[in-house]
Formats: sequence, structure tokens, C-alpha cells
Amino acid sequence: MPDQTSHKPSLRTDARRNRERVLEAAREVFAAQGVDAPMSAVARRAGVGVATLYRRFPTRSALVSAAFAEQLSVCAAAFEEAMADPSPGHGLYTLLEQVCTTLVTDRGFDTVFMAGFPEALDHAEERACAEERLSRLIERAREAGQLREDFDPADIPLLLLAVNGLACQPPDVALPAARRLLAYLFQAFQAHPPSRPGQLPPAAAMDLAGVHRPAGHP
Repeated sequence: MPDQTSHKPSLRTDARRNRERVLEAAREVFAAQGVDAPMSAVARRAGVGVATLYRRFPTRSALVSAAFAEQLSVCAAAFEEAMADPSPGHGLYTLLEQVCTTLVTDRGFDTVFMAGFPEALDHAEERACAEERLSRLIERAREAGQLREDFDPADIPLLLLAVNGLACQPPDVALPAARRLLAYLFQAFQAHPPSRPGQLPPAAAMDLAGVHRPAGHP
């Protein structure tokens, strides 16, 4: 009599591979289109049927939570690295550079980590923890004489709002523009800006016509 359990390991392996494909596809689709992208687009990217996707992830919130769980760990690690940097000013700049880069290259990041979707993730706790660590990092940089005394933690959301406005631009424009804007503003944040400012990142190919250009338009 054949072994009835002989196919179970391979089935579990196939299910795991399908789940990994769906999550990878979800991250790619959400990055390009935002978390409101059609679930059917995720299924197509993953090469599975919509019914299969819904069996794995019955709601959009469940899929978004699973897709961004790894990014949540990456964000936590970025904060730890910034806090461990012997130069708090450098640690702050490196952290902001990573956040700004993600804001303009991943359209789902702002919705998930800034706006608080989906409810399945404990945003209140995560955000409170991030704000507390950011405030400590800023205070250390001020105490080290690396930030101007009137710099306020509220200036960080101001920077992020400005950078987030670049997300509708094509990546080859948004990314260099975000890096240049951060470099400009961070010089203003410093207690003693260099008398001869260092070389800024190259300017992005932008013009006034692009200010109100809808997402996806050339």
C-alpha cells in the first residue's frame, strides 16, 4: 500500500514557495503603486490565481502586514545603527538618508509606517519608540555641538513631508532630488555649517513643469 504521507513535505514546500512569491510580488507592487494597488496585480506578479492569494491572505491588511514585516525590522535596525554611531550627527544623517530614500522609492512605505495602515501592525507603539529614539539621538547631537541649539525634533517631519512630495516623480528624478534636498537642509541643521560647504549631490533633472506632474506621467 503506498505511503499516504509521502507527498506532504513537497506540498508544504510548494505552499511556502507560493507564499514567498506572493510576498515578494506584494512588496514590488506596493512599492510601485502603493498599498491600494489591486490584489489581482499582486497575484499576476506572483504567478498565482487570485483565489490562491486570498487563501493565503484573506484581507488586504493581512497581506500588507506580512509584506512589510521585514521592512519593520530593517527600520528598527537602522535606528540601532544610528544610535550606536560614535558621531550622533553622522548617525542622524545616515538614518535620514535611508528614510528619505525609502520614501521616494517605495510608495507603500509612507502609508504603512507614516499613516498607520494596516491596523494589524502596532503603529502607536512602533511610532512612539521611533520618536523617543529620534529625540535621544537629536539631543546627543546637540550636546556634541553638531546640531544648532534651536533645532527641534519637529523639524524632521517637516523634512520628510518635503521629501515625500517627490514620490510622484520618476525614480531617476526623485532619488537624486531627495538626496540633494537632505544635504541642503542638513547643512542648515548644523551648529557650525562649513564655511565652504561640501559638494552637494548632483541636482535632479527637474523643471517647473514637473511640480504638478501626475504620478506615472513622463
